[in-house]
Amino acid sequence: MKSREIHLTAYPKGEPGPDNFELAEVDIVAPGNGEVLVQNRWLSVDPYMRGRMSGMRTYVDPFQIGQAMEGGAVGEVIESNNPKFAKGDWVMSMQGWREAYLSDGKGLQKIDTSLLPPQAYLHIAGLTGMTAYVGLKRMIDLKEGETLWMSAGAGAVGSAGIQFAKAMGAKVVATAGGKEKCDFCLELGADAVVDYKQTDYLAKSVREAAGGGVDAYFENVGGTHWTAALEVLKPKGRIAVCGMIQRYNDASAQPMPDNLTNIIAKSLRVQGFIVSDHMDLLGDFMTDLSSWMMAGKIQTRETVKDGIESTPDAFLGLFRGENFGKMLVKL
Repeated sequence: MKSREIHLTAYPKGEPGPDNFELAEVDIVAPGNGEVLVQNRWLSVDPYMRGRMSGMRTYVDPFQIGQAMEGGAVGEVIESNNPKFAKGDWVMSMQGWREAYLSDGKGLQKIDTSLLPPQAYLHIAGLTGMTAYVGLKRMIDLKEGETLWMSAGAGAVGSAGIQFAKAMGAKVVATAGGKEKCDFCLELGADAVVDYKQTDYLAKSVREAAGGGVDAYFENVGGTHWTAALEVLKPKGRIAVCGMIQRYNDASAQPMPDNLTNIIAKSLRVQGFIVSDHMDLLGDFMTDLSSWMMAGKIQTRETVKDGIESTPDAFLGLFRGENFGKMLVKL
């Protein structure tokens, strides 16, 4: 059978563009002994993928020029010669950016589509939701009654984090860009929202929205948000550093903020994390998520592009702020 996939053509310098990607067609043979053929139905695009386009190893290997890219995906087994998988099984993998693939079963995880729609395992019930949970539970150790600042509140991790933090009993101040995204954060339960595009002094606006400082900050943005957070955090505040999307496309190193001494003066705790290092919390996450969903405390929103050919545009849309909730590609 034929399958289309997205290849990286060159490592971008600064912000990537359409010319960094190409659509290729490949032949996939019938599955051999122990193999399965999977047809992808949903693909995930995520900001961390920009780091894999640098040509350098970070916490994962870089994408290779001229080869299919990778990312989260859910798909359906359409042929199987592997006793662990049957035709019709739904599976989650990191074999995204392609329509179909052969697998020996390693790295495939069966998912239950009777409980949730399959694409939910790419956001609220998958690594996106898990990332928000780990940041709040382990990195920040958020307590009932505390005030959290959630950056990128209308994004995938941010929208999950707002709801999880409210379910944990915290007060949440979110930041987002534009009225529609700010309204979305309020729909999710944020107590207050600051439109960072409409303020000349982000720290002052967040402090006023919070009614004072904040106990914890969930970092998804970096740059000007990071500088403001060091100003707004109360003494002994905690920061979970998940991402810094404002800096991902910088063509050169940017100056350090001049208020880093606040980390010392306020005895702040700053903890970066990679969610895959904390999979021991998966059971707790699924238990809490199920409880919150049954209580009606969780809602989801997806921004969906159609067709494998739209995958690069969906990815680039993350840096243009086009997504509400999780950005997905439907095949």
